[in-house]
Amino acid sequence: MVTRREFIRDTALAAAGMAVGIRAFANEPKPLNYNENMEYRRLGKTGLMISAIALGGHWKRLIAGSGWERDSSGVAELDQNRHDVVSRCIDSGINLIDACSGGEVLTYAKALKGRRDKMYLSYSWYERESRFEDWRSAGKLLEGFNQGLKEAGLEYVDIWRISAMMQGENTDADVEAIIQAYDKAHAQGKARFLGISSHSRDWLKHVIVKYPQFSIILTPYTAASKELPEDSLFDATRKLNIGVLGIKPFSSGSLFKDGAGAGGVHTAGDDELARLALRYILSNGAITAPIPGLISIHQVDNAVRAIKERRELDVQELARLDSAAGEMMASLPQEYQWLREWEWV
Repeated sequence: MVTRREFIRDTALAAAGMAVGIRAFANEPKPLNYNENMEYRRLGKTGLMISAIALGGHWKRLIAGSGWERDSSGVAELDQNRHDVVSRCIDSGINLIDACSGGEVLTYAKALKGRRDKMYLSYSWYERESRFEDWRSAGKLLEGFNQGLKEAGLEYVDIWRISAMMQGENTDADVEAIIQAYDKAHAQGKARFLGISSHSRDWLKHVIVKYPQFSIILTPYTAASKELPEDSLFDATRKLNIGVLGIKPFSSGSLFKDGAGAGGVHTAGDDELARLALRYILSNGAITAPIPGLISIHQVDNAVRAIKERRELDVQELARLDSAAGEMMASLPQEYQWLREWEWV
């Protein structure tokens, strides 16, 4: 367990490392959960070295809940699955989990019990954050944050990444309240770095340009996404040294023949598509890590295998991924039609 004193020390060291550049890591300890078969990338201004594939919080189409809920049915099986998957991630060199709801925070806090120091935790209890009017003041945000830590049995989080309104309708006053709440949590040794998520490229760009307190953003980047040749969101993230965690790399499983890549008659083909998508996304150096919601040890192993494969796709591989991505976008469920807006980023 990291103590408050170690928390403050390590945060200062990370900031110092960021200030002097990547050479600062030459004499520093290896990245958390270092594995020679994993690639590590700097998470923007935080200075943290993050595995090039991280673990997204959703467990869709697994056992209990839809991926952000923790209902009463199948919880024991869910907890065992998440414990086993997290264990495989640790052994494989993956070192960050993103949890974005109360159910996910509670589940992953339980999975990390006794080994909290093995994973960076990106935390959002979105039900008590800026998506909802009642939780937009600094006081309410801090109240919800402290309540979440207590319920989950957590002393601190590495990244408090607020879930903003999906289409970026939050005002500058809302953002300034977020910063006020974070400043207090940070001073108390409870939140190391500040991040934010939204489905609006323009709003995210506005926030990181105006408010240097943010170090990380979470934004969609799928197997069908491409970087705009001009005025890309990534122009701003590169200039401002912002870490980027990419959500929905498989478009909520729409990339796969078996729906979620959960295993079935198309497993081999789905595994290949998953690796092609991860290799393609990682070829954009502006993205620190995609964060797929891996639901089995098999999927962890397959994702890690993508790291060891050649990064650039050849002509045949590109054609296969383009074809699958086209089918993916044509078959998006109604609740994910908004991913069409993320073809160009």
